[in-house]
Amino acid sequence: MAGELNGMKVAVLATDGVEQVELDRPWQALEEAGAEPELVSLEGGTITAYDHIDKGDTKKVDAVVGSADPDSYGALVLPGGVINGDFVRADADAVAFVTSFFDAGKPVAAICHAPWVLIEAGVVKGRRMTSWPSLQTDLRNAGADWVDEEVVVDGNLITSRKPDDLDAFGAAIVEEFARADADDEED
Repeated sequence: MAGELNGMKVAVLATDGVEQVELDRPWQALEEAGAEPELVSLEGGTITAYDHIDKGDTKKVDAVVGSADPDSYGALVLPGGVINGDFVRADADAVAFVTSFFDAGKPVAAICHAPWVLIEAGVVKGRRMTSWPSLQTDLRNAGADWVDEEVVVDGNLITSRKPDDLDAFGAAIVEEFARADADDEED
């Protein structure tokens, strides 16, 4: 049944400065669909989420990206936040982790400033995608076809613009992750 993720492990890659609502709402959508999201970060312990520029909640890290096995996850979510996106894209282990999902053909979802990480991973050329508006020049310069739409699905890549789009983003990631999971079961 579409939308049922039946225990799929999903990596949610984030660090300090992640936009809290862009971490919490997709996480909730995944759990409600039966997935098992895990917070993967640059270091162990906890991270501090933000509500724009104000500190938000502290979140427990489940796995450190340098030792996390991408093969143990069925999909990847990259939440936004300016600080988060910038720190994650500057971490070689994080970029390699993201690249491995594309190499394996697994679904990846990114919102807001998270596509910076995709640029660094070299996976946006020829892709139709969206992001926070200030990233459009970066994405176009990296070869993406940037559009101003709520959610864009291009093959195994799901992108969205901002917190206002979270309902549509959550629905799209559940649908696309379930589709990928069903395709894997058929193989």
